[in-house]
Formats: sequence, structure tokens, C-alpha cells
Amino acid sequence: MSGPVPFYRKQHRHFDRSYRSTETQAVARKYHTSSRSGGYPPHTCIRGGYSAHTCTSGGYPAHTCTSGYAAHICTCGCSAHICTGLARTSASFSASRGLTSSSGLEQRSLSQLTSRTTPTYLAVDRAHHIIGYVVPVFRSSREFSGGFSSVEETSASMSGQDLFTRGLEMERSEVTTRKATMRESADRICLSKTIHENEEHHKRMNQDSLMHAPQFVIKPRSHTVWENQCVRLHCTVTGWPEPHVVWYKNNVTVDPVAHPGKYKIESSYSVHSLEITRCDFDDTAQYHVSAMNAAGEQSAYASIVVKRFKGEVDTSLPTPRLGPVSEYGVHFQTHIVDQFGVSFGREGETMSLGCTVIVSPALQRYQPDVQWYRDDVLLAPSKWHEVHWSGDRATLTLTHLNKEDEGLYTLRVSTKSGYETYSAYVFVRDADAEVEGAPGAPLDVRCLDANKDYVIVSWKQPAVDRGSSIMGYFVDRCEVGTNHWVQCNDTPVKFARLPVTGLVEGRSYAFRVRAVNKSGMSRPSRASAPVAAVDAADRARMRGTSAPWTGQIIVTEEEPAEGVVPGRPLELQVTEATKNYVVLSWKPPGERGHEGIMYYVEKCVSGTDSWQRVNTEIPVKSPRFALFDLAEGKSYSFRVRCCNSAGVGEPSSPTEATTMGDKLDIPAAPGRVVATRNTDSSVVVSWESSLNAKDLVGYYLETSLEGSGAWEPCNNKPVPGSRFVCHGLATGQSYVFKVRALNAAGLSQYSQESEPVLVKAAIASPAPPFGISVLECVRDAMVLAWKQPAFAGGADITGYFVDYREVSGGVAGQWHEANTREVSERAYRVCDLEENRKYQFQVRAANMAGVGIPSLPSDTFLCEEWTIAVPGPPHDLQVTEVRSSSLVLLWKPPVYQGRNEVNGFYVDIKEADAAEDTWRGVNEKATGRKYLKIENLKEGEKYVFRVRAQNKAGVGNASDVTEPTLAQTRPGTKEIVVDVDDDGVISLNLECAERTADSKFIWSKNYEEITETTRVSVETKGNNARATFLTPGEEDIGIYSCIVTHTDGASASYELTEQELKKLLETSHDHKFPIIPLKSQLAVELQEKGRVRFWLQAENISANGKVDYVFNDNSLSAGEKYKMNFDKNTGVIEMIMESLTPADEGTYTFRLQDGKATNQSSLVLIGDVFKALQKESEFQMKEWVRKQGPHFVEYLGYEVTPECCVILKCKVGNIKKDTVALWQKDGREIKTDQQLSFSEGVLTLEIAQISKKDAGVYQIVLKDDRGKDSSTLNLKDQGFKDLMNEVFSVIANSSTALKITSTDTGIRLYTFVSYYNDLLQVTWHYKDSAISFSDRIKSGVVGEQLWLQIKEPSEKDTGKYAIEFNDGKGGLRRTVELAGQAFDDAFAEFQRLKAAAIAERSRARVAGGLPDVVTIQEGKSLNLTCNISGDPVPEVTWLKNEREMVSDDHYILKFVSGKFASFTITTVNTSDSGKYSILVKNKYGTESGDFTIQVTEGPVDLGGTSYLTDADGNVIFNPNTKPARAGTKQKPQVALIRSIPARRDDAAPPAQQDSAEEPGVGRLRLLG
Repeated sequence: MSGPVPFYRKQHRHFDRSYRSTETQAVARKYHTSSRSGGYPPHTCIRGGYSAHTCTSGGYPAHTCTSGYAAHICTCGCSAHICTGLARTSASFSASRGLTSSSGLEQRSLSQLTSRTTPTYLAVDRAHHIIGYVVPVFRSSREFSGGFSSVEETSASMSGQDLFTRGLEMERSEVTTRKATMRESADRICLSKTIHENEEHHKRMNQDSLMHAPQFVIKPRSHTVWENQCVRLHCTVTGWPEPHVVWYKNNVTVDPVAHPGKYKIESSYSVHSLEITRCDFDDTAQYHVSAMNAAGEQSAYASIVVKRFKGEVDTSLPTPRLGPVSEYGVHFQTHIVDQFGVSFGREGETMSLGCTVIVSPALQRYQPDVQWYRDDVLLAPSKWHEVHWSGDRATLTLTHLNKEDEGLYTLRVSTKSGYETYSAYVFVRDADAEVEGAPGAPLDVRCLDANKDYVIVSWKQPAVDRGSSIMGYFVDRCEVGTNHWVQCNDTPVKFARLPVTGLVEGRSYAFRVRAVNKSGMSRPSRASAPVAAVDAADRARMRGTSAPWTGQIIVTEEEPAEGVVPGRPLELQVTEATKNYVVLSWKPPGERGHEGIMYYVEKCVSGTDSWQRVNTEIPVKSPRFALFDLAEGKSYSFRVRCCNSAGVGEPSSPTEATTMGDKLDIPAAPGRVVATRNTDSSVVVSWESSLNAKDLVGYYLETSLEGSGAWEPCNNKPVPGSRFVCHGLATGQSYVFKVRALNAAGLSQYSQESEPVLVKAAIASPAPPFGISVLECVRDAMVLAWKQPAFAGGADITGYFVDYREVSGGVAGQWHEANTREVSERAYRVCDLEENRKYQFQVRAANMAGVGIPSLPSDTFLCEEWTIAVPGPPHDLQVTEVRSSSLVLLWKPPVYQGRNEVNGFYVDIKEADAAEDTWRGVNEKATGRKYLKIENLKEGEKYVFRVRAQNKAGVGNASDVTEPTLAQTRPGTKEIVVDVDDDGVISLNLECAERTADSKFIWSKNYEEITETTRVSVETKGNNARATFLTPGEEDIGIYSCIVTHTDGASASYELTEQELKKLLETSHDHKFPIIPLKSQLAVELQEKGRVRFWLQAENISANGKVDYVFNDNSLSAGEKYKMNFDKNTGVIEMIMESLTPADEGTYTFRLQDGKATNQSSLVLIGDVFKALQKESEFQMKEWVRKQGPHFVEYLGYEVTPECCVILKCKVGNIKKDTVALWQKDGREIKTDQQLSFSEGVLTLEIAQISKKDAGVYQIVLKDDRGKDSSTLNLKDQGFKDLMNEVFSVIANSSTALKITSTDTGIRLYTFVSYYNDLLQVTWHYKDSAISFSDRIKSGVVGEQLWLQIKEPSEKDTGKYAIEFNDGKGGLRRTVELAGQAFDDAFAEFQRLKAAAIAERSRARVAGGLPDVVTIQEGKSLNLTCNISGDPVPEVTWLKNEREMVSDDHYILKFVSGKFASFTITTVNTSDSGKYSILVKNKYGTESGDFTIQVTEGPVDLGGTSYLTDADGNVIFNPNTKPARAGTKQKPQVALIRSIPARRDDAAPPAQQDSAEEPGVGRLRLLG
């Protein structure tokens, strides 16, 4: 790249370092000049039979060799191909870039099976077919290396500047040898091609000879890279079949899916690569690639070392690579999309401007240079501007708008390949005034001259004065670091410039300005940039630096010389003079010593010699001074003296006489103003500049709607030129404009008003058409088609002009006109061509503005007659009615029909950015129409379409592809609306807010424009279009569409189907012959006292509506019998009759009329219908009479509670304290305690545990002095049966789930109810059949338990059991499944209980009772007897004091008949006292009985509970002692003899205890 470097590239970190040296730059420019004059292109791609194609890119080769082998990949835009062989390179030139390369050509064999010997430069495609050759490149570029391969490369790069010049000279010497080399290469290629074709022929003859193991032509190379860099390993592999290549890292397979974004593996044309992004230390490893096919496997190895960069970067060294691909040699294309438009804001608001930037190709971590400009001035980030770049979107935020921010904003995106810009204007309106009528704020406050004594502040006048002229301006100052503003001038100044004095030397100040008129003060302007009150000469002598954290300025000066009086000041002049002040300036004297000097200023009125010192108190420190308080109109002269510690010097030469007054005049009014159309919302205004204007600042423009007289500013910031684009205007409105100029002296008078201009897009010639294609070709003619221009120029395209030229031998001839008259269609037949000649075509579009530029020349077409059987491509594809999920595609049939007529079309679709192989059909069956609605689109996606025609021979070629269409409904889109007016006229209506003055509504039926008006008439009013059906019928069925021209595709359609037409015709008939709609037809209802009300309700009726009441064709009028009401607000019409008589039987009709709308409704009351109504009316009358006294609101009824209580209840009304309620059953009064309740009025009678005896007729009577009423409830027969069924239903619903239990006799099924009634009917079912009860299967009731007992169950008893409660309705059934595990568990429990019961019945037991204690007198005899039971007969053992006794003469122990055991002591003595027990035992158990014998020596004191014996020794009871009842157990009492309960030694099961029989009564006998 030669020539000067653009400013936006000089500081770019990636720019070529050769521009850093002037000497190197000159050498490079010289080299490039010589290369252009005598060099060759970097490479030439020659394809067999075609013209040569040259590719260059900025003076550098478009492809590089990154290894010692020649693997040249062309990236210049030609077909992708690989050139195998070795490239001859310049060693010296490569060394200057830190690379080494081969110095000669190596030989590679032509055979694929042998090692490489002879080089070949064949260009092959994917199928390995030769398509040409490529001349090798003779130089390389270091910029394309992938990283530092070694430390030596780094050191070599540091000496690149020294070697660069020498490398260029050597490179020039090589240029002379290239022709010879190219000729040799061409001969070699020709020979190689012949050998290669012969070899390919033999390979096809023997397919097995193709198979060979993989071989690495180029192996991967090791790399040393910086951390966070990207690196790429690549290799070239041959072999057949095509080898399968796998990459490994430390013998582990590299998986890009498992590490997304880290690894990228690519394979193309036998070249395989592994790319590693953002390397880190973990990527330091040995990598190898394995290639394998059926013939074998080969591997190659390479290492990657990742280093971390330490220390600061040396700018002389190349920058470490930040991405996988260098940006050098890459041509960037920049697109700015999603752009911001013309914007409007108000002072104080925040505004953001943004654009999306697309840079292709997208290189990782490469960012373009993004800059923002306002009026061509670069914007730096500040508190007023915030710049943000997100990587793909640039945003500028204006944090606090002021009028200074108004202007043209430009986004500039720069890359190494150039830059792109986008601009749009931003308008800032004045904020609302704090005081009504106050002017707008001044703007652009600046400090023009700053020194120790004063600062000159300038500003620009505002455009808005709000109807009152500005009287002047006030300047405020604020010391930096404070918020305290001080007004600088006491009286307003009209001149837009003011010297501000009274500043403190060395301090910084900011200034602002306010305007004032008779209404008040404006808002302050934006503050100026801070300025320091320091003289410029003093700044130059500063020796110190300012400390940023304190703002202190350190000044160092030399010691002044003693006794030197300064000389005269030099070059005194008046630099600025107004009627308010004069500014003087001069130069310090040459003789002043080293001491600082100050100045005195003197003035003198012209014509006098009296000089007066102006600054008597404080000398001036700066060589500039502003004088105030001078008399306007007088002339003055001025002079200056210098002074220091040594004294005051001589005065300077006086100035010329200066008259006080404004030297700067207000500019003259601008000249003629011309406004011209621009866009739909803007107008271009130009004017003649003000004549002889001095120091012109700019112009303000104002606009007004024609005839309104209300003027608004177009700009709030002065425009420097004489042309301005006014935005924000209303489309279709006419505006006038006027301009005035301004300078520091003020604003000029307004210019004359411009001529009115209509805001409308300007008309221009259309853009060129595109997409020229051939639709048909015969021997001497071609039919062409093209696509309409993207821009029509703001007017309808009136036609097209076609040119053609002959192309012979690749050379194009002169253009010739094919048509002299414009053609309206986008297809044209070009005649008078010659057969077998080649032609190119171009098309131009024309509108009322003229003929546009021609299109690009078409492809070269051969003029020969088509003989194919299938039809040609359709053409003129148009997309309309675009919505978020659908659109309509239109097309025209092919011109060339083929051998047969076209009988259908197919439509194909694909996403705009999808690959070519993703085309898919929309319709499976061919459509015979020339349009198709395509649905099920994805919102926000772009689609393209094409159409294919078919005939009997097949499907022809596809049409040209449409432009991408975005599936999205545009805001404001309207659909066609069907309307039927009051006269029954059916019409289609479409509204389009985007319509312009030139827009037209084009109506079509079945997408063919409607030209005849016999059936449909079309009219347009404003933004609305209407298509009216004149005589609607079946001929009008179809799809009606409307397209609005000169809009952004506004269109809509409506399908009129047969069913829809039928509905519309019915609606039309209703509108022609309207009827009053009725919400309800005529109906009758009964009211209080038996009155009859006839009524209906109309849906909508006006105040003029009328009603006729008709009975049997006779009109009725209001009177005593008929009362009529008509509520027109609600539409309710009614007629009321007090009662019905037989004469009222007939037909009643209400006739309604409202304008021309009518309706009627009739009601027939005859026969049984009338009689029933009359009877009901009489009943209602009687009811009304009844309700005048105490009466029943709800008659007597009953309800059953969950506790199965029956409650009789009724509800009464109109009762009072004297009202009495009497309950009766079967005519007999029932006494109750219930009192009448006046609050609830409910009377109840509760029947608990109802039974048959409660059946009867119940009556309740209400009576008082006003009358009586009664209510009867029949609870007999069927009534009682119904009541009991309700009770049974409550009982059934309270039943629990059917459960299973076991007893010692069988299995029992049972359920519980909350209450059981003897009248309850229950049926038990087994397997859905009623059970017949027997001795084995029984049912019963115990309390609230209902059970079914199955004795001795078996497997035959398994199944489903149910209990059904009969309630007279459907009944309720509870079921249980006695089968499986449930039966097994129940049966096992039954067996256990049965065995336990048998054991309990058969075990040994003492059946009779023995006394607890026996007290007997010594010498007596004692006999005790008890009953013994058990099976088998138990063994009996007697014990005394726990020792077994044996029968002898003293103790006689007997056990008789296995039932009775006796114990006898023949003669009792004291030794017989003790504890005795009887023990009985068999195999089922053991039981014992205990008693105690106490022997006394004297007579026994029986007391109240003593036992005596008779003469036989039997016990006789005391009169106070009650004998124990036989068969019972008593609690032991204090007695001489107590009953001895039986004691069991071994515990029996609980079931046995429960089933044990009562023990027998023991017998006690005392033997004396």
C-alpha cells in the first residue's frame, strides 16, 4: 500500500510498522512504483479454455505459504483450488520478515503412490478433476505467520528495518526471471496434464489401484505462542479411500463439542486443521493427528508451547497476536444498519443515537475504529457526550441536551480497508421558559481572549424571542470549584461579546449568558469551558508544572536588574470598538530589564491635548486592556506607559482618533428564498447570502403553514451556509419559509417569504432495473424479463427501454436500442438478432422525471432456438400482503410453453441466508393459479421464493429468486373490511394512512386488475378506498385484493366465499327492508292479584316509534280493562289486564313502526292454553286474598336429619303476636312447646325414632282475627312410605364400609349405621345374587351393627359380598371382596378361634364354689364338696399348705363320677388349721380352688356374718346373712365361711374366658 496514510490509521496498533520511518516509507513507495511499471501479478489462475484471472490485494499476494511446502490456497474470490508443489520464494525478502523458505524447486513424482519428486501446479476441484493451473508466488509475507516459532524469529524481527531495503532490491532482481519461469512451468504443466490424464484413465480401468494408505504431504508444525493467542495446526493428507482424520492432545481425543469455542476442527480438500483459541498454560502439550483408512494408518506429531508475556511491551517489537487470523491481507466490508434517523429533542432531555455495525469477515478480537462527529468536529467523551461501543453497536448518548448539541451527527467506522459513515441531523428545541414570554437561552458561549486583567466572552443570539425583541444580555461568571454565579455587567449589552474584568489572577472561571426582553429573563446558557486568568506571555515563562490535585501553578523567574526604567510600548492599536467599550492591545517594550513590568493607559478626547490616566489605582499587567464608560459618539485617542520599581517610562505613540460606536453593523437581510421538495417530511431551503455582511455567524430559518401566520423556528443553532434541510414537516401540507442572518451585532431583518412548497417526496429518475433473464429464445429473437427498480423515483414508472450488444470472442460491441417506444411490461421480445450469436442486454426505467441510468450488462446469452420439452421459467414474481405468518406470491406464466401447455406451478421457499440445498416445496400438488398464499411463516425471518412451471413433459427450470422478504406485519397495517350500508349496498373498504398524493388504490379480483365496472365500482376518498358491488351474485365470488402504490408495500385481500356472500345478501336485504329487532317476542305472564301482562322488548327503537295493540284484528285502546305502557329507553312494551273472561280468548298482536322499519309479534291464547291461563289467574287472585291474613309462605313438609329424626316444618308469614298455630294428627291436636317466631316464621315438629305408629295425616292451622290458613301433610300409605325411604336413604348413607372379622364359628361380614330402624330393608348379595339364608349362613342386627355370619366357611364361600339398603330409589350397596389374602387371613383366624373355643370348653375346671375361710371348733367334723368338669375327665389333687394330701382315716378325699370332689376331716383338731387347695388338670388346662381352715378351741363367735352348722354338720346361715345366689361370684366378705372362687393355674385365651360357663354352686357341710 503506497501513498499517504489516512489520519485514522496512523495510530492503529495493527498498522504496518513501515510507516513509522520516513526513510522506510520512501523506499517502499519506490518499490511499489517499480512493481506497478514492470512487475507481474502475484499469481494467475488459468483454467482450461477460459481467460486468465488475476488477483491482487493492495500490492501484497492474496495468499501465503505458511510452511516449507507449497500449499497455496487462493482466497481472492476465484474458485477455491489447491496448488500442490513447492513455491519458489525470495530468501532475502522472507528473511526481512523473520521467515526461512526453500531456495529452489524440489522434485515430486506425478504418481500418487510414490514419494513427492516432481512439482505440479494443477488446479483441481473436489472430485480431483483438473480445472487449470496456478503460477507459483515468489514472495512471502511475515504478516501471515501464525505466531513466533522460536526465539530466533523474535530477534530477526527486531532487525527487520535494516534488512527491509536490501530485501526489496533482491526482490526486484527476481522479477526479470519470472517470464522464463512461467514458460517453463507452463510446459511442465502441459506434460503433467497429459501424464495425469493417462494415469486417471488407468485408474478408472482398475479401481483397486487407487487404494493406498494415508500419507502426510504436509505435516503439522510446532508452535510457541503467547498466552491468550490463537494457534492453528494444519496438515495435508492423501490416501484412498479418503482417510478419516482424528486429532489428539497428549493421546486424548480432542472433542470440540465437549469444549465449545475452544477447539475448531476443519477439513477441506484433504487439508485438515485444528484451531485452538485463547491459549493458556493447559494447552502446552504434544498434539498428534492420525489418518486412517482401509489401507492403513499414519500419524504426525507437533508440540505447542504457551508463554506468558512479562513486563511492558516494547513498541519496536511486533505486537503479540490477539486472534487466530491476521487482519493483514484481509479486505473488510463495513455495513452500518439499524440506523438512527433525524431526531428531535428539547433542552434538558437525554438522547441516545445508535447504529449496528457489521464488519465482515468477523475476526475474533479485531475491532474497528469508531468515531462520532458533530458538524465534522470529532466528539471526545465528556460530561455532555458518552460514547459506547459494544462490539457490534455504536451508541452516542447526549446526557443533557442544549442547543449547542444541534447539528449533523456522523458515525465513522474505520478499518484497514477503508471507512463507512452515516449521518443524520439532530434538532434541539428551546426548553419551556421559566417566565412566560421570556426569550430563549443564548448558546455557544466561548472565551476568545484570556489574560490577567480580563476575558472576552462571546456568544450567539437565540433564534426564539417569543414575540418580544431582546433588549440585551447579562454575563455571569463562576469560579471553578464553586457553584456561586456572579453577574458581570449591570446593564444589558446588545453586542454578543463582552470583556469581563475584575478577575483574580491565576484563578479559573466559567461563564454563562442570559437574554432579557420586556417579559423577563431567559434560562441561562450552557456554561463555557473553564479559562484561567493568566497572561499568555506568563504561561510561556512558566518553569513549573501544575499539580493536578491542587491546581497550583509554580512560576520561576530570574532576579530583575536594578534601576532600569522600561521603554515605550510598541504597536498600540484598537482591536475592538463598540459603543460600550474599547479594547486596546500592544507589545511590551524591548528595554525593560529582567523585572516584571505593568502598564498605565491614558485617553484623550480628540481636539484636545489633555491626557487622562484611566487605570490610576491598579496598573495593568497584560499588554491588553478594555476601557468602559466612554461617551458614545465622541472620538478618543489612547496611549500606554510602562512602569516598574525603577519608574514610569515614556508613553507610546497615540492611536488614531476612534469614534465610540459599533464598528460592526447588523447584516443585511438575506436574499431570495427558494424551497424545494425533498422527502415526505423535509424540504430543502436555499437563499441568497446577505450582502457585505461582516463576521457573519450564520442564519436562522423559520417556517409557517401556508395561511396560518404562526411561525416556528426550523433551527436553533445558526446555519453557516446558504442551504438547509428542514425536517419534521407534515406530509401533504404547504409551507412558507423566511431567513435572517446574524453576527455579533445582532440579527438582520427577515428575508422575503418563499413561495409555498408542498411537502412531498421529490421526483427523480428511477434506479436501474436488475435481474435480466431470458424467458424464450428463437432463431432471431429473445424474450427478456427483468425486475423492477428498487427505487421508482417518487413517481410511477411509465416504461422501460432495452439495449443490446453483440459479444464476439469475449469482446463486447456497441449498444443498440431495441425499442424506441417505452414498454410498460417487465418483459420484452428483442427481434432482428442473428442465430448462434452471443448478446448482452441492459434495461433503463423511465418516469415523468426522465429516463434512469441503465442496468448492469446482463450475462452473455446465446441466441439459439429452444427445443426443450418442459416449459421455461415463470417471471415477474411479486410478493404482496406480507404479514407476520403469511404472504401472497404472484407470478406470470412462462413465455416458452414447451411442447405442451403449462398445466400447473410449484412454489419453492427457503430462508434467505440458508444454503441452496435447503429449498423446499410449498405446495405438494401443482396449482393452476398464478398466485399462492404462503402461510406458517416464522415471524422475523427473511425468506426467498421461486416458481417452477410444469406441463405433460415435466417440470421446467425455476424462475429467478425473489428479493428477501421479512415476515413481519408492518405497524399500521389495515385489512379490507366488508360493509353493508343502510341502503343495503355491499362494499369492500380499505384504509391506508401511508397513502401519498400520488398513491393509487389498485383493486383486483383473483389478483387480476379490475378494469370493467359492470359489476364492481371503485372510488377513493382521502386515505380510504371503496369497491362497491353493483349487483352482487355468484359471479362475484373470489379473492379481492387491493395494492396501494407509492407505499412500502401496503396491500390486503378479502376472500368472498359462497357462504359469506349468502350472509351478506341476507344482511343487505335486512338493510333494504329493515325490521325493528326484538330482544323478546310477545309473551304473557301473571302478576299480583291475578293480573295478566302482555309484553315484549325491542332491541333498539327511537323516540318516534309507535305501537298498535290488536286483539282478533281489532285495535285496542287504553281504558279500565287495558292499561298500556311503552318505555322507549328500554324498548319494553306492555299491556295489562285485571282479569280474564271467556270473551278474552283469541289472538293478541303488537305492531311496531319506527320510520321505515317495522315489526310485529303475536300471541295466540285459545283452547286449553287460555283455560289454563284463566285458571291460574283466578288462583293468583285467591292467593292474594289468602295472603292478606296469616298464611303459609312454604307449606308443610318434612326433612330427615343425619340422626334419622324426622322434622315437620313450614314457613309462615304476615303473623302477629295474637296468631295461633295448632298442630293436629288425624284430627287430634298435638301439644307442642314451640312459640311462633316473628323473625324467621318457621314452625317445626320433631319425630324421633319414627315408626309405623307415627303414620297419619298431619295438619297445622294458623289463625287470628284476620283469618286463618291451614296446611296438611299426608304421611299415610304412600306418603309414609316415601318418608321412610328418605329415612332409609340417610341410614344407608351413614353406613360404614363392609368389613370382615372372624369368630369361633365362622366368618362374619358387618357394617355399622348411625341409627337402625326395624322397617329398614336390607338385602345381602353374594356374587350379585341375593343370598338364601340357612343354618349355615345367617344375618342379623346387634345394636347398630348389621352382620352376615358364615358358619364353617370353605373355598366355595369366596367371592364378592354386598349389602344393599333399599330406600325406594336406587338404593345403596356396600361391597367387600372375600377372596385371596382377605379370605386366607379370615379363615386362619377362624381356625384359631375355633380351636381356642374347643380348648376352653373342655379344659379342667372347678365348677362349684368353695368358701374362702372355714372357722370350725375343734373336735367337729368338716365336709366340703365341689363340682368338677372337663373333657377328658381331669385329675384331682388336694393340697395342704402347698403339699399334696393323700386320703386316710383323718382326711377322706373322694372324686365321684368324674363330677364331684369331696374333702372330709373326720375330727378337726388344731393341727388341721392351714391353707388347702384343690387342683384339677387335663390336657386342655389346669385350675385350682383355695380355702383356709381355722380351728378354734372354744365356742365360735359367729357375729353378724358367722356360719353355724346343724346336727348333720351342714352350715346354717345367720339370720343377718344372705345366702349367695347360686351361679354367681361375690366379692369376698369378712365371714367365717366365704365362697371360694375358682382359680386357674394356666391362663386360657380371652375368647375361652368370655365363653366359660358359670361355675356350679358349691356345697358346704360341717360334720361334728
